[in-house]
Amino acid sequence: METRELRYFVAVAEELHFGRAARRLAMAQPPLSRAIQRLERRLGVVLLHRTAREVALTEAGAVLLREARVALDAVEAAERRTRRAAAEAPGVVLATKAGAAGELLAKLLDAYAAEPGSVAVEVVLCGPGEQEGLLRDGRADVALLHRPFDSTAGLDAEELRAEGQVVVLPAGHPLAVRSQVSMAEVTALTDLPLPRWPRRDGSFGDGPGPRVRDHTQLFQLIALGRACAVVPESLRAHLRDGHATVPVPDAPPVTTVIAWPPHSRSRAVADLVRTATRL
Repeated sequence: METRELRYFVAVAEELHFGRAARRLAMAQPPLSRAIQRLERRLGVVLLHRTAREVALTEAGAVLLREARVALDAVEAAERRTRRAAAEAPGVVLATKAGAAGELLAKLLDAYAAEPGSVAVEVVLCGPGEQEGLLRDGRADVALLHRPFDSTAGLDAEELRAEGQVVVLPAGHPLAVRSQVSMAEVTALTDLPLPRWPRRDGSFGDGPGPRVRDHTQLFQLIALGRACAVVPESLRAHLRDGHATVPVPDAPPVTTVIAWPPHSRSRAVADLVRTATRL
């Protein structure tokens, strides 16, 4: 299969309409239809059910859509990494969640800069969960990820530290005087629902909690008495008046890892990882 064919199929599978897919691809509809038919004949499977009213994915089509997205992402990542490898001034792009592991990141950058042969490190501050995507699609060479929130499947990674979690409450809340609370008690706070973070496609799940996109929004909502949140202990440093924190022992620990693509041959990435693990 050619990448062009995969792009055609992904457009049709996502739009489920040949006309809209053709407009998205800036091409006429008849050659797009013929290209999908040739792809089906070559694979020997039906990818799309077509009627006069609708287009629907078959089970085989759903599998190809998933695999095609991965393949196209890998091609784009290869293009980005290749161009960056040819840059005159070598450097490393490090992606990390804004506000997370701030002290660790500062120590890492200072220690790496003192290493002989160190190169410039561009730090990209991301919203929750975004740094994993930047690493996978080639826009970053290395990233600080946080399990269990981020996945390291298919990546190489080294654990840097693990920490417990705390619940952030409005100052003066009755639970604020406790030495610890359980996750069951936190989820039972119907007047302070847990927030809803965006999924990778930008949508939000159902639930009573407010929609949030960053910790600034979240902490302001908590101070206003509209939500609570369970966060890593290190985020306590970013809280101001109006908040209280209580440990949640049964919340899963958060492990900060440094991750990079398994096929990376960058000496700068290797040196940065080595510095991080030494710290």
